[in-house]
Amino acid sequence: MSYIKGLKCRECGREYPKEPLYVCEYCFGPLEVDYDYLKIKKKLTRELISSRPENLWRYRELLPIDGDPAVGLESGFTPLVKADNLADKLGVKELYVKDDSVCHPTLSFKDRVVSVAISKAKEFGFDTVACASTGNLANSVSAQAAKAKLKCIVFIPANLESGKVVASLVYGPRVFAVEGNYDEVNRLCTEINNKHNWAFVNINIRPYYAEGSKTFIYEIVEQLNWQIPKHIIVPVAGGSLISKIWKGLHEFEKIGLIDEPKGSTPGIGRLRPSTKIYAAQAEGCAPVVTAIREKSEIIKPVKPNTIAKSLAIGNPADGYYAYKTVTESGGWGESVNDDEIVEGIKLLASTEGIFTETAGGVTVAVTKKLIEQGRIPRDESIVISITGNGLKTQEALSGRLLKFAIIKPNLNSFEENYTKSGLKRIKTKTKLTCPHCGHIQATDMPTDACQISYKCINCKELIVPKKGDCCVFCSYAEDPCPPKQTRGGEKYAV
Repeated sequence: MSYIKGLKCRECGREYPKEPLYVCEYCFGPLEVDYDYLKIKKKLTRELISSRPENLWRYRELLPIDGDPAVGLESGFTPLVKADNLADKLGVKELYVKDDSVCHPTLSFKDRVVSVAISKAKEFGFDTVACASTGNLANSVSAQAAKAKLKCIVFIPANLESGKVVASLVYGPRVFAVEGNYDEVNRLCTEINNKHNWAFVNINIRPYYAEGSKTFIYEIVEQLNWQIPKHIIVPVAGGSLISKIWKGLHEFEKIGLIDEPKGSTPGIGRLRPSTKIYAAQAEGCAPVVTAIREKSEIIKPVKPNTIAKSLAIGNPADGYYAYKTVTESGGWGESVNDDEIVEGIKLLASTEGIFTETAGGVTVAVTKKLIEQGRIPRDESIVISITGNGLKTQEALSGRLLKFAIIKPNLNSFEENYTKSGLKRIKTKTKLTCPHCGHIQATDMPTDACQISYKCINCKELIVPKKGDCCVFCSYAEDPCPPKQTRGGEKYAV
Protein backbone atom coordinates (compact mmCIF):
# COMPACT_ATOMS: atom_id res chain seq x y z
CA MET A 1 0.00 0.00 0.00
CA SER A 2 1.33 3.45 -0.96
CA TYR A 3 1.11 6.42 1.39
CA ILE A 4 2.34 8.93 -1.19
CA LYS A 5 -0.10 11.67 -2.12
CA GLY A 6 2.19 13.04 -4.83
CA LEU A 7 4.81 15.76 -5.16
CA LYS A 8 4.57 19.29 -3.81
CA CYS A 9 6.59 22.43 -4.46
CA ARG A 10 8.61 23.41 -1.41
CA GLU A 11 8.03 27.08 -2.18
CA CYS A 12 4.53 27.68 -3.53
CA GLY A 13 2.87 24.40 -2.46
CA ARG A 14 1.67 23.55 -5.98
CA GLU A 15 0.87 19.82 -6.24
CA TYR A 16 2.15 17.40 -8.88
CA PRO A 17 1.55 13.69 -9.62
CA LYS A 18 3.99 10.90 -8.73
CA GLU A 19 6.26 11.26 -11.74
CA PRO A 20 9.99 11.79 -12.40
CA LEU A 21 9.77 15.55 -11.92
CA TYR A 22 11.96 17.77 -9.79
CA VAL A 23 11.15 21.44 -10.37
CA CYS A 24 7.94 23.44 -10.14
CA GLU A 25 6.85 24.74 -13.55
CA TYR A 26 5.10 27.66 -11.85
CA CYS A 27 7.76 29.15 -9.53
CA PHE A 28 10.80 26.95 -10.33
CA GLY A 29 11.00 25.78 -6.72
CA PRO A 30 12.18 22.24 -5.92
CA LEU A 31 9.64 19.46 -5.51
CA GLU A 32 9.44 17.00 -2.61
CA VAL A 33 7.31 14.00 -1.73
CA ASP A 34 4.04 14.61 0.10
CA TYR A 35 2.58 11.83 2.30
CA ASP A 36 -0.77 10.99 3.84
CA TYR A 37 0.36 11.29 7.45
CA LEU A 38 -3.05 10.48 8.91
CA LYS A 39 -2.97 7.04 7.27
CA ILE A 40 0.64 6.53 8.27
CA LYS A 41 -0.12 7.40 11.89
CA LYS A 42 -2.81 4.69 11.99
CA LYS A 43 -0.40 2.07 10.63
CA LEU A 44 3.13 2.80 11.78
CA THR A 45 3.97 2.13 15.44
CA ARG A 46 7.13 1.61 17.43
CA GLU A 47 6.22 -2.04 17.85
CA LEU A 48 5.74 -2.58 14.13
CA ILE A 49 9.03 -0.91 13.30
CA SER A 50 10.90 -2.92 15.92
CA SER A 51 9.49 -6.19 14.56
CA ARG A 52 10.91 -5.61 11.08
CA PRO A 53 14.34 -6.50 9.64
CA GLU A 54 17.13 -4.11 10.61
CA ASN A 55 17.43 -2.16 7.38
CA LEU A 56 16.23 1.23 6.14
CA TRP A 57 12.96 -0.24 4.81
CA ARG A 58 11.65 -0.78 8.35
CA TYR A 59 10.30 2.77 7.92
CA ARG A 60 8.85 2.08 4.46
CA GLU A 61 5.55 3.92 5.07
CA LEU A 62 7.62 7.11 5.23
CA LEU A 63 9.54 6.30 2.06
CA PRO A 64 8.31 7.04 -1.48
CA ILE A 65 7.85 3.64 -3.10
CA ASP A 66 4.59 1.97 -4.07
CA GLY A 67 5.70 -1.68 -4.21
CA ASP A 68 8.49 -3.78 -2.75
CA PRO A 69 12.02 -2.33 -2.71
CA ALA A 70 14.34 -3.49 -5.47
CA VAL A 71 17.56 -2.96 -3.50
CA GLY A 72 18.74 -1.91 -0.05
CA LEU A 73 17.54 -4.91 1.94
CA GLU A 74 20.91 -4.94 3.73
CA SER A 75 21.39 -1.15 3.84
CA GLY A 76 20.94 1.12 6.83
CA PHE A 77 20.51 0.48 10.54
CA THR A 78 24.16 1.29 11.11
CA PRO A 79 25.61 1.51 14.64
CA LEU A 80 24.96 4.42 16.97
CA VAL A 81 28.19 4.22 18.96
CA LYS A 82 28.32 5.48 22.55
CA ALA A 83 31.59 7.35 22.15
CA ASP A 84 32.83 7.52 25.75
CA ASN A 85 36.52 7.81 24.85
CA LEU A 86 35.93 10.71 22.49
CA ALA A 87 33.58 12.26 25.05
CA ASP A 88 36.40 12.23 27.60
CA LYS A 89 38.73 13.92 25.11
CA LEU A 90 36.19 16.62 24.32
CA GLY A 91 35.10 17.03 27.91
CA VAL A 92 31.41 16.23 27.37
CA LYS A 93 28.98 13.99 29.21
CA GLU A 94 26.97 12.15 26.54
CA LEU A 95 28.33 11.68 23.01
CA TYR A 96 27.30 9.35 20.19
CA VAL A 97 28.65 8.64 16.73
CA LYS A 98 26.16 7.61 14.05
CA ASP A 99 28.50 5.48 11.96
CA ASP A 100 27.53 5.24 8.30
CA SER A 101 31.14 4.44 7.42
CA VAL A 102 29.98 0.80 7.59
CA CYS A 103 26.77 1.20 5.58
CA HIS A 104 26.15 -1.61 3.08
CA PRO A 105 27.13 -1.98 0.27
CA THR A 106 29.58 0.89 -0.38
CA LEU A 107 30.43 2.28 3.07
CA SER A 108 28.64 5.62 3.01
CA PHE A 109 25.25 7.15 3.80
CA LYS A 110 24.63 7.43 0.05
CA ASP A 111 23.58 3.78 0.16
CA ARG A 112 20.40 4.97 1.87
CA VAL A 113 19.34 7.49 -0.75
CA VAL A 114 20.38 5.31 -3.66
CA SER A 115 18.38 2.35 -2.35
CA VAL A 116 15.28 4.54 -2.56
CA ALA A 117 16.23 6.10 -5.90
CA ILE A 118 16.97 2.79 -7.65
CA SER A 119 13.77 1.24 -6.31
CA LYS A 120 11.77 4.22 -7.59
CA ALA A 121 13.54 4.22 -10.95
CA LYS A 122 12.54 0.57 -11.38
CA GLU A 123 8.93 1.47 -10.56
CA PHE A 124 9.00 4.20 -13.21
CA GLY A 125 10.31 1.71 -15.78
CA PHE A 126 13.75 3.20 -16.43
CA ASP A 127 16.45 0.88 -17.75
CA THR A 128 19.37 3.27 -17.10
CA VAL A 129 20.37 5.15 -13.96
CA ALA A 130 22.90 7.98 -13.79
CA CYS A 131 24.30 10.57 -11.41
CA ALA A 132 26.64 13.50 -10.91
CA SER A 133 28.88 12.71 -7.97
CA THR A 134 31.80 13.73 -5.77
CA GLY A 135 32.51 10.03 -5.27
CA ASN A 136 30.34 8.27 -2.72
CA LEU A 137 27.16 8.62 -4.78
CA ALA A 138 28.92 7.22 -7.86
CA ASN A 139 30.05 4.22 -5.80
CA SER A 140 26.57 3.49 -4.52
CA VAL A 141 24.75 4.04 -7.82
CA SER A 142 27.23 1.77 -9.59
CA ALA A 143 26.88 -1.00 -7.01
CA GLN A 144 23.12 -0.92 -6.62
CA ALA A 145 22.48 -0.56 -10.36
CA ALA A 146 24.44 -3.79 -10.81
CA LYS A 147 22.27 -5.47 -8.16
CA ALA A 148 19.08 -4.17 -9.80
CA LYS A 149 20.26 -5.19 -13.30
CA LEU A 150 20.12 -1.63 -14.62
CA LYS A 151 22.55 0.11 -16.96
CA CYS A 152 24.60 2.75 -15.18
CA ILE A 153 26.39 5.94 -16.18
CA VAL A 154 28.20 8.16 -13.68
CA PHE A 155 29.85 11.56 -14.00
CA ILE A 156 32.61 12.65 -11.62
CA PRO A 157 35.21 15.45 -11.36
CA ALA A 158 38.45 14.37 -13.01
CA ASN A 159 40.50 15.08 -9.85
CA LEU A 160 38.54 12.68 -7.63
CA GLU A 161 40.35 10.45 -5.11
CA SER A 162 41.58 7.28 -6.81
CA GLY A 163 39.93 5.06 -4.19
CA LYS A 164 36.52 6.40 -5.07
CA VAL A 165 37.14 6.02 -8.79
CA VAL A 166 38.12 2.37 -8.41
CA ALA A 167 35.15 1.79 -6.11
CA SER A 168 32.86 2.78 -8.99
CA LEU A 169 34.68 1.16 -11.91
CA VAL A 170 34.67 -2.28 -10.31
CA TYR A 171 30.89 -2.58 -10.77
CA GLY A 172 31.10 -2.01 -14.52
CA PRO A 173 29.38 1.35 -15.11
CA ARG A 174 30.26 3.86 -17.82
CA VAL A 175 32.30 6.49 -16.01
CA PHE A 176 32.93 9.97 -17.38
CA ALA A 177 35.54 12.10 -15.59
CA VAL A 178 34.76 15.74 -16.31
CA GLU A 179 37.50 18.38 -16.37
CA GLY A 180 35.89 20.65 -13.82
CA ASN A 181 34.54 20.76 -10.27
CA TYR A 182 31.32 19.14 -9.08
CA ASP A 183 29.17 22.15 -9.90
CA GLU A 184 30.33 21.99 -13.51
CA VAL A 185 29.68 18.24 -13.57
CA ASN A 186 26.17 18.79 -12.25
CA ARG A 187 25.38 21.47 -14.83
CA LEU A 188 26.47 19.12 -17.59
CA CYS A 189 24.29 16.34 -16.20
CA THR A 190 21.27 18.64 -16.13
CA GLU A 191 21.75 19.25 -19.85
CA ILE A 192 22.18 15.53 -20.52
CA ASN A 193 19.05 14.78 -18.51
CA ASN A 194 17.03 16.96 -20.89
CA LYS A 195 18.20 14.88 -23.85
CA HIS A 196 18.36 11.29 -22.58
CA ASN A 197 15.60 9.28 -20.94
CA TRP A 198 17.65 8.21 -17.94
CA ALA A 199 16.91 8.18 -14.24
CA PHE A 200 19.40 10.74 -12.87
CA VAL A 201 19.09 9.96 -9.19
CA ASN A 202 20.03 13.49 -8.06
CA ILE A 203 18.19 15.35 -10.82
CA ASN A 204 14.84 14.03 -12.12
CA ILE A 205 14.61 11.37 -9.36
CA ARG A 206 15.89 13.77 -6.68
CA PRO A 207 12.57 14.28 -4.83
CA TYR A 208 12.41 10.52 -4.16
CA TYR A 209 16.15 9.97 -3.74
CA ALA A 210 16.44 12.65 -1.03
CA GLU A 211 13.81 10.95 1.13
CA GLY A 212 16.25 8.14 1.92
CA SER A 213 18.29 10.55 4.05
CA LYS A 214 15.47 10.67 6.60
CA THR A 215 16.27 7.11 7.68
CA PHE A 216 19.51 8.44 9.21
CA ILE A 217 17.60 10.34 11.90
CA TYR A 218 14.84 7.73 12.17
CA GLU A 219 17.47 5.21 13.27
CA ILE A 220 19.10 7.62 15.71
CA VAL A 221 15.78 8.23 17.45
CA GLU A 222 14.96 4.52 17.60
CA GLN A 223 18.46 3.65 18.83
CA LEU A 224 18.09 6.27 21.57
CA ASN A 225 14.96 4.45 22.74
CA TRP A 226 12.68 6.86 20.88
CA GLN A 227 14.31 9.95 22.35
CA ILE A 228 15.68 12.81 20.27
CA PRO A 229 19.22 14.08 20.84
CA LYS A 230 19.74 17.62 22.02
CA HIS A 231 22.41 18.34 19.40
CA ILE A 232 23.39 16.78 16.07
CA ILE A 233 26.28 17.85 13.87
CA VAL A 234 25.90 17.14 10.16
CA PRO A 235 28.33 17.57 7.25
CA VAL A 236 26.92 19.75 4.48
CA ALA A 237 27.63 19.31 0.77
CA GLY A 238 24.48 19.75 -1.31
CA GLY A 239 22.39 20.36 1.81
CA SER A 240 19.96 17.48 1.36
CA LEU A 241 20.98 15.32 4.35
CA ILE A 242 20.74 18.08 6.95
CA SER A 243 17.35 19.32 5.71
CA LYS A 244 15.92 15.80 5.54
CA ILE A 245 17.07 15.12 9.10
CA TRP A 246 14.91 18.09 10.11
CA LYS A 247 11.99 16.78 8.05
CA GLY A 248 12.40 13.30 9.57
CA LEU A 249 12.20 14.69 13.10
CA HIS A 250 9.03 16.58 12.20
CA GLU A 251 7.49 13.43 10.72
CA PHE A 252 8.24 11.27 13.75
CA GLU A 253 6.64 13.88 16.00
CA LYS A 254 3.65 14.26 13.69
CA ILE A 255 2.79 10.56 13.72
CA GLY A 256 3.43 10.18 17.45
CA LEU A 257 6.63 8.13 17.52
CA ILE A 258 8.33 10.66 19.78
CA ASP A 259 6.81 13.07 22.28
CA GLU A 260 6.03 16.57 21.05
CA PRO A 261 7.83 19.38 22.89
CA LYS A 262 5.66 21.49 25.17
CA GLY A 263 4.03 24.39 23.37
CA SER A 264 4.20 22.75 19.93
CA THR A 265 1.44 23.40 17.44
CA PRO A 266 0.32 20.19 15.68
CA GLY A 267 1.10 19.96 12.00
CA ILE A 268 4.12 19.15 9.89
CA GLY A 269 6.26 22.21 9.32
CA ARG A 270 5.02 23.97 12.46
CA LEU A 271 6.44 21.64 15.08
CA ARG A 272 9.76 22.65 16.57
CA PRO A 273 11.73 19.62 17.73
CA SER A 274 14.06 20.49 20.57
CA THR A 275 17.07 19.11 18.68
CA LYS A 276 19.54 21.75 17.54
CA ILE A 277 21.17 21.00 14.20
CA TYR A 278 24.64 22.24 13.26
CA ALA A 279 26.15 22.53 9.77
CA ALA A 280 29.75 21.39 9.32
CA GLN A 281 31.75 22.48 6.28
CA ALA A 282 35.37 22.83 5.18
CA GLU A 283 36.81 26.35 5.10
CA GLY A 284 37.63 25.82 1.43
CA CYS A 285 33.95 25.30 0.60
CA ALA A 286 31.60 26.81 3.15
CA PRO A 287 28.77 28.67 1.40
CA VAL A 288 26.11 27.52 3.89
CA VAL A 289 28.21 28.30 6.98
CA THR A 290 28.99 31.73 5.54
CA ALA A 291 25.28 32.43 5.10
CA ILE A 292 24.60 31.32 8.67
CA ARG A 293 27.30 33.61 10.04
CA GLU A 294 26.01 36.51 7.97
CA LYS A 295 22.39 35.71 8.85
CA SER A 296 21.57 35.82 5.17
CA GLU A 297 19.23 33.53 3.24
CA ILE A 298 21.32 34.09 0.13
CA ILE A 299 23.76 31.25 -0.52
CA LYS A 300 26.72 32.74 -2.38
CA PRO A 301 28.43 30.18 -4.66
CA VAL A 302 32.14 29.56 -4.10
CA LYS A 303 34.90 27.75 -5.93
CA PRO A 304 35.85 24.73 -3.75
CA ASN A 305 39.41 24.30 -2.50
CA THR A 306 39.58 21.61 0.19
CA ILE A 307 40.77 18.08 0.81
CA ALA A 308 37.17 17.22 1.78
CA LYS A 309 36.16 16.55 -1.82
CA SER A 310 32.91 14.82 -0.89
CA LEU A 311 31.80 18.19 0.56
CA ALA A 312 33.22 20.27 -2.31
CA ILE A 313 29.95 21.59 -3.71
CA GLY A 314 30.26 25.34 -4.15
CA ASN A 315 26.66 25.93 -5.22
CA PRO A 316 24.56 23.52 -3.08
CA ALA A 317 21.16 22.63 -4.52
CA ASP A 318 19.55 22.58 -1.07
CA GLY A 319 21.78 25.25 0.49
CA TYR A 320 18.84 27.51 1.32
CA TYR A 321 16.99 24.67 3.05
CA ALA A 322 20.14 23.73 4.95
CA TYR A 323 20.32 27.33 6.15
CA LYS A 324 16.66 27.23 7.18
CA THR A 325 17.15 23.95 9.03
CA VAL A 326 20.00 25.33 11.12
CA THR A 327 18.34 28.64 11.92
CA GLU A 328 14.91 27.17 12.69
CA SER A 329 16.40 24.54 14.99
CA GLY A 330 18.49 27.10 16.87
CA GLY A 331 21.77 25.55 15.79
CA TRP A 332 24.82 27.08 14.17
CA GLY A 333 27.36 26.51 11.40
CA GLU A 334 31.12 26.22 11.61
CA SER A 335 33.99 25.41 9.24
CA VAL A 336 37.47 23.96 9.68
CA ASN A 337 40.68 24.03 7.65
CA ASP A 338 42.46 21.07 6.07
CA ASP A 339 44.81 20.53 9.03
CA GLU A 340 41.85 20.45 11.42
CA ILE A 341 40.09 17.96 9.13
CA VAL A 342 43.03 15.58 9.31
CA GLU A 343 43.25 15.96 13.08
CA GLY A 344 39.52 15.19 13.27
CA ILE A 345 40.02 11.96 11.34
CA LYS A 346 42.90 10.96 13.59
CA LEU A 347 41.02 11.90 16.78
CA LEU A 348 38.04 9.70 15.95
CA ALA A 349 40.29 6.83 14.93
CA SER A 350 42.50 7.01 18.02
CA THR A 351 39.61 7.27 20.49
CA GLU A 352 36.82 5.14 19.03
CA GLY A 353 38.54 2.97 16.42
CA ILE A 354 36.44 4.45 13.61
CA PHE A 355 38.23 5.41 10.39
CA THR A 356 36.22 8.09 8.65
CA GLU A 357 36.76 9.93 5.39
CA THR A 358 37.48 13.65 5.15
CA ALA A 359 33.80 14.61 5.55
CA GLY A 360 33.82 12.85 8.91
CA GLY A 361 37.01 14.68 9.83
CA VAL A 362 35.14 17.91 9.15
CA THR A 363 32.25 16.87 11.39
CA VAL A 364 34.47 15.78 14.29
CA ALA A 365 36.63 18.91 14.09
CA VAL A 366 33.58 21.18 13.90
CA THR A 367 32.06 19.40 16.90
CA LYS A 368 35.25 20.04 18.87
CA LYS A 369 35.22 23.70 17.87
CA LEU A 370 31.54 24.20 18.76
CA ILE A 371 32.06 22.65 22.18
CA GLU A 372 35.10 24.85 22.83
CA GLN A 373 33.11 27.91 21.74
CA GLY A 374 30.38 27.03 24.23
CA ARG A 375 27.73 26.76 21.52
CA ILE A 376 27.14 23.12 22.46
CA PRO A 377 26.79 22.54 26.22
CA ARG A 378 29.00 19.85 27.69
CA ASP A 379 26.22 18.21 29.72
CA GLU A 380 23.68 17.49 26.94
CA SER A 381 23.36 14.65 24.44
CA ILE A 382 25.35 15.10 21.22
CA VAL A 383 25.36 13.05 18.00
CA ILE A 384 28.17 13.31 15.44
CA SER A 385 27.17 12.26 11.92
CA ILE A 386 29.81 10.10 10.21
CA THR A 387 28.83 9.60 6.58
CA GLY A 388 31.70 7.78 4.88
CA ASN A 389 34.66 5.43 5.28
CA GLY A 390 38.27 6.57 5.51
CA LEU A 391 39.52 3.86 3.17
CA LYS A 392 38.14 6.00 0.35
CA THR A 393 40.21 9.12 1.10
CA GLN A 394 43.58 7.78 2.24
CA GLU A 395 45.43 10.42 0.20
CA ALA A 396 44.36 13.06 2.71
CA LEU A 397 46.53 11.42 5.37
CA SER A 398 49.64 11.13 3.24
CA GLY A 399 52.64 12.36 5.25
CA ARG A 400 50.46 13.12 8.27
CA LEU A 401 50.77 9.89 10.25
CA LEU A 402 53.53 8.37 12.38
CA LYS A 403 55.98 6.48 10.23
CA PHE A 404 56.17 2.73 10.65
CA ALA A 405 59.47 1.08 11.58
CA ILE A 406 61.31 -1.27 9.23
CA ILE A 407 63.27 -3.83 11.24
CA LYS A 408 65.44 -6.87 10.73
CA PRO A 409 63.87 -10.25 11.49
CA ASN A 410 65.59 -10.54 14.88
CA LEU A 411 64.84 -9.59 18.50
CA ASN A 412 67.65 -7.06 18.86
CA SER A 413 66.38 -5.03 15.91
CA PHE A 414 62.88 -5.05 17.36
CA GLU A 415 64.00 -3.99 20.85
CA GLU A 416 66.13 -1.17 19.46
CA ASN A 417 63.30 0.23 17.33
CA TYR A 418 60.66 -0.46 19.98
CA THR A 419 62.55 1.78 22.39
CA LYS A 420 63.00 4.50 19.78
CA SER A 421 59.35 4.43 18.76
CA GLY A 422 58.15 6.00 21.98
CA LEU A 423 56.03 2.99 22.86
CA LYS A 424 58.31 2.54 25.82
CA ARG A 425 59.19 5.40 28.20
CA ILE A 426 62.83 6.33 27.78
CA LYS A 427 64.80 8.92 29.71
CA THR A 428 67.30 11.41 28.36
CA LYS A 429 69.71 13.40 30.53
CA THR A 430 69.26 17.13 29.81
CA LYS A 431 69.44 20.55 31.49
CA LEU A 432 66.55 22.70 32.62
CA THR A 433 66.83 26.38 33.56
CA CYS A 434 64.59 27.52 36.40
CA PRO A 435 62.60 30.61 35.29
CA HIS A 436 62.33 31.76 38.92
CA CYS A 437 65.92 31.77 40.15
CA GLY A 438 67.95 30.93 37.04
CA HIS A 439 69.42 27.77 38.53
CA ILE A 440 70.47 25.19 35.95
CA GLN A 441 69.94 21.58 36.87
CA ALA A 442 70.42 18.23 35.13
CA THR A 443 67.21 16.21 34.82
CA ASP A 444 66.15 12.85 33.46
CA MET A 445 63.44 13.67 30.93
CA PRO A 446 61.07 10.88 29.85
CA THR A 447 59.39 10.76 26.45
CA ASP A 448 56.32 12.58 27.74
CA ALA A 449 58.33 15.40 29.31
CA CYS A 450 55.94 18.05 28.09
CA GLN A 451 53.25 16.72 30.40
CA ILE A 452 55.35 16.77 33.59
CA SER A 453 56.37 19.56 35.97
CA TYR A 454 59.69 19.58 37.86
CA LYS A 455 60.74 21.18 41.18
CA CYS A 456 63.81 23.39 41.20
CA ILE A 457 66.34 21.96 43.67
CA ASN A 458 67.47 25.52 44.50
CA CYS A 459 64.31 27.61 45.05
CA LYS A 460 61.79 24.74 45.21
CA GLU A 461 59.49 26.41 42.63
CA LEU A 462 57.91 24.38 39.85
CA ILE A 463 59.50 24.29 36.40
CA VAL A 464 56.97 23.65 33.63
CA PRO A 465 58.56 22.55 30.34
CA LYS A 466 57.92 25.16 27.65
CA LYS A 467 58.31 25.41 23.93
CA GLY A 468 61.91 24.48 23.28
CA ASP A 469 62.01 22.04 26.18
CA CYS A 470 59.45 19.76 24.54
CA CYS A 471 60.27 17.29 21.74
CA VAL A 472 64.02 17.65 22.16
CA PHE A 473 63.36 14.79 24.54
CA CYS A 474 60.29 12.98 23.23
CA SER A 475 60.25 10.64 20.26
CA TYR A 476 57.19 11.83 18.36
CA ALA A 477 58.16 11.88 14.69
CA GLU A 478 55.24 13.98 13.51
CA ASP A 479 54.32 17.64 13.75
CA PRO A 480 52.45 18.81 15.75
CA CYS A 481 53.43 16.90 18.86
CA PRO A 482 50.18 15.34 20.15
CA PRO A 483 50.55 16.34 23.82
CA LYS A 484 51.95 19.84 23.42
CA GLN A 485 51.07 20.98 19.87
CA THR A 486 54.49 22.66 19.74
CA ARG A 487 58.02 21.59 19.03
CA GLY A 488 61.36 23.18 19.54
CA GLY A 489 65.05 22.44 19.59
CA GLU A 490 66.15 19.42 17.59
CA LYS A 491 63.74 17.89 15.08
CA TYR A 492 63.68 14.47 16.77
CA ALA A 493 65.38 12.78 19.68
CA VAL A 494 65.60 9.03 19.23
